[in-house]
Amino acid sequence: MGLFDGLPVPKDKEYLRDDLENVDESWTVARFDSLPHVVHILTSKDRDGEIQALKDQSDIVEEVVDEVVQTYHGGFNRAIQNYSQILRLFSESTQSVGKLKVDLGNAKKVISARNKQLHQLWYRSMTLRHVISLLDQIENIAQVPARINKLIDENQLYAAVQVHVQSARMLEREGLQSVGALQDVRSELAKLRGVLFHKVLEALHAHLYNTGEYSSATPSMNEKDDAIPTTTIAAFSMNNSQSLSRRTRLQKGDSHVGASGFASSVDGGSSYDGHDDDDIHDAADNTGKDGKNIPRLPTWLSESTPDEFVETMRKSESPLHVKYLQTMVECLCMLDKVAAAGAIICQRLRPTVHEIITSKIKSQAEYVNSSRPGLGHSARTSTTDLQYVKGQLQKEKHKNGTSLAGSLMTVSPVTPVMAPMGAAQTAAKELIDSVLDTIARIFDNHVVVGELIESKSYQQSHMNATKSLREISVSPDSEASQATGGYTIGFSMTVLQSECQQLICEILRATPEAASADAAVQTARLASKTPSKEKSEDGLTFAFRFTDATVSSQGADLIRQGRNRKGQNVQEGYGSASVLPEQGIYLAASVYRPVVQFTDKLALMLPQKYSQLGNDGLLAFLENFVKDHFLPTMFVDYRKGVQQAISSPAAFRPRANPVTAYTPSVSKGRPVLQGLLTIDFLAKEVLGWAQAMPKFAGDLVMHVQTFLERTYERCRASYTEAVLEKQSYMLIGRHDVDNLMRRDPASAFLPTSLAHANADSNTADAENDGVELEISGLLMKLRPIKQESLIRDNSKLILLASLSDSLEYIADSIERFGNTSAKASDQPEYDVKPTPVRHKRSGSVAPKDLKSFAEEYRKLAIDCLKVLRVEMQLETVFNMQVMATREYLEDQDAEEPDDYIVSLITQITRRDEIIAPFIAPAKRNYVFGGISAVASHASIKALAEMKHINLFGVQQICRNTIALEQALSAIPSIDSDIVRTRLDHVRTYYELLNMPVEALLAFIAEHDSLFTAIQYYNLLKVQVPGREVPEDAKARMADILPI
Repeated sequence: MGLFDGLPVPKDKEYLRDDLENVDESWTVARFDSLPHVVHILTSKDRDGEIQALKDQSDIVEEVVDEVVQTYHGGFNRAIQNYSQILRLFSESTQSVGKLKVDLGNAKKVISARNKQLHQLWYRSMTLRHVISLLDQIENIAQVPARINKLIDENQLYAAVQVHVQSARMLEREGLQSVGALQDVRSELAKLRGVLFHKVLEALHAHLYNTGEYSSATPSMNEKDDAIPTTTIAAFSMNNSQSLSRRTRLQKGDSHVGASGFASSVDGGSSYDGHDDDDIHDAADNTGKDGKNIPRLPTWLSESTPDEFVETMRKSESPLHVKYLQTMVECLCMLDKVAAAGAIICQRLRPTVHEIITSKIKSQAEYVNSSRPGLGHSARTSTTDLQYVKGQLQKEKHKNGTSLAGSLMTVSPVTPVMAPMGAAQTAAKELIDSVLDTIARIFDNHVVVGELIESKSYQQSHMNATKSLREISVSPDSEASQATGGYTIGFSMTVLQSECQQLICEILRATPEAASADAAVQTARLASKTPSKEKSEDGLTFAFRFTDATVSSQGADLIRQGRNRKGQNVQEGYGSASVLPEQGIYLAASVYRPVVQFTDKLALMLPQKYSQLGNDGLLAFLENFVKDHFLPTMFVDYRKGVQQAISSPAAFRPRANPVTAYTPSVSKGRPVLQGLLTIDFLAKEVLGWAQAMPKFAGDLVMHVQTFLERTYERCRASYTEAVLEKQSYMLIGRHDVDNLMRRDPASAFLPTSLAHANADSNTADAENDGVELEISGLLMKLRPIKQESLIRDNSKLILLASLSDSLEYIADSIERFGNTSAKASDQPEYDVKPTPVRHKRSGSVAPKDLKSFAEEYRKLAIDCLKVLRVEMQLETVFNMQVMATREYLEDQDAEEPDDYIVSLITQITRRDEIIAPFIAPAKRNYVFGGISAVASHASIKALAEMKHINLFGVQQICRNTIALEQALSAIPSIDSDIVRTRLDHVRTYYELLNMPVEALLAFIAEHDSLFTAIQYYNLLKVQVPGREVPEDAKARMADILPI
């Protein structure tokens, strides 16, 4: 920036700025020295030019100075004028101050002469002002009772309490204590204090049990729209809640603390019907027109005087019912009635909860009765697979002459309605869910009120700490309990859980003496002891335990009075029998899960200091009950049922008149043995209990394993009895035969995963493997087969077939059991810990799981099928073994097959008819599918033992194979193409005997692999009348087929 940049040069003379910049800096220094410039001019060659340059620069500077002076001249003039005005004003002010000093001096002289009179006038004015204020206060106080009554009528309880407290403080002032006209006002305010206390307590009581105007009772109900009875009952109960509370109040009318009008002043709250509109209106009030949330006072504080609490309520974001509860507790604190209110709440807690539960059950019973033609009937007929099986088995009565369903119902220790998902279980779960949901919402309110009361009482006791130190030392818990009148969160939780326990005991028909211990005994124990942290005793001795704090003598008296007043009603019960189709110990399954969920809810509601209460209580009682009563009873009942099922004469007797065609569905007539069907039914029932009680699933599954093992032993005995000392049974037990049968492609039809895994690899190379040929050869070595070594009793064959199918059905069910029990044990929301087993089987063998039992059942089913398959193959060998000893020198053409073929065909047809209804088509294919291979091998093998055969004999054998082919092809499950191929092979072999030797040798040369070398040699060995065999025929055949 240049030196002259700040000069006010006009725009039309901007050139002056540039000219000024050209002035040498030596002219602008602070200490100017002219000598260098004079010397420069004198020594310059062009002196005139240098002088002219200096003149030009001088003109530029003068012109700039003229511009600056012209620009600042007006400002200088105004500044001079302003300075002149300031001087003038200062001069005038000095003169005025001098006059003021003279006047003040004169006033001081006058006032000092009248000082005493002025003081008297000021004192008189202050006295009159105080009298006027007292008169205004007296007038206002005289109107306080009417104003309080008006606020009470408008349900502005907090404002009424504010006015009462302020008025009481005014009356305690020094100036008003001696006013006689205010004695009546004092008396009225004393009465109004009692009225206000009862009004506040009634409003608090109503909202504690969700029957007040601002109670939040609808959300939990709406969450269960699908449970129509529960929802309807909840709405019915809420609509009648005011009369419920009124009945409770009338019974407690003369045991209050304070005044005598407690029972009569109970109509301050409005009905439940208008609750939704109020909530919506309040929500609308809290939302501005522009969509922004604006804090608004609740309607019950609209007439209150602003203070710290009112401002807190304005800013609070708590639900409406919580704000109302906080307001009522604040009112009690302002009235100094916290202890009295706590004692009365304790007194009325148990009878009120009992009445709520009873009313809910009554409303549900009324609903069920009113909806019985529709929903009630359908609810009772909705069952699970267990009941479905029973219903379907009713149809068997017309088919078999006896009712399997009746047998199942006789063996089962529970009736259909008491089954794991029966109507009684469903009704009990709905009832318990509804009751516990109501109790949980009530406890939520008690937690809010209990925390507030405890905090208020602690503050009050802390303020009076100095006074308390002078008195006898009292334990902190006892002092806190006295300050709250005995009311604590632990007390309310214990009482609520004890009422729920008594309801559960009524539902389960548990011991009433153990379920409903006398509250007075409990209270006396609490009054004499500090709270105990011991665990609850096992069994039904939980009753109700107070682990929070001891109760004051006043609260103990009130609780004892309340218990005595309501004791008769409690003993009368809750009337759950009017809702439940049946009661009993087995309803513990439907009660368990709701209790677990209820305990979780309570644990989330409890403050941190009471967290230990969640580990003991209703859930501990129910778990002890299940462990000590329910499980032992159930084990004994089902053990008897299993014993009855497997020891019955009809347990392993196949059905006399089954359906003509096999069906895989039990409901459509699958002929599962009655004993195994009963065991399956009982196992499903026990696992149904396991699903309902995941924590005890381990014990229940072990019990299922126990009677599955006993059933398996009974099945094994029945199987052994049918096959004992029979050749087929001994054969399948041989290691070589077992390996061959495993390699047999037909094993793909067996119900094993191993067989299914090997099916694809074995089927492709079945012919190359030669398994069937090995099995046939092994069976042929057993000749002669005696009839006594065969199972000729068709009833035993039917038993084996039915037992195989039944075992497979049970194995599939066991696998489903395993999946079900695994799901029941893997639920993360429950602490699933296997309880210790009371009776373990002796021995070091590790216990089996359900999958192992399924494999054992399936293996026994496979053994039954193997016996049937080998039995049919042995029957084939037995009938065809006479073929080797017979000479086929017939004298005429054959018209009928041989007798042994007729006998074999008759046996095959008859056994297929009797077995078909009992096993699946694939299993029939397995049983009868091995006959054609054995018959083919036996027919070809018989030629080696024949000496003579003529052309008619060859035709007879072909006739036999055709008859056998027709009989086997008539079985629907057998592949007729395979049968035709195998028996065509026999006919081709015997028809080679009709060829001349030369033609035979030529055929062998072309088809050397069609038969074995030995089989070709046997064709030359047998004597055929009319056929000449050259001497070199065997040598020529040896050249073609070297041995």
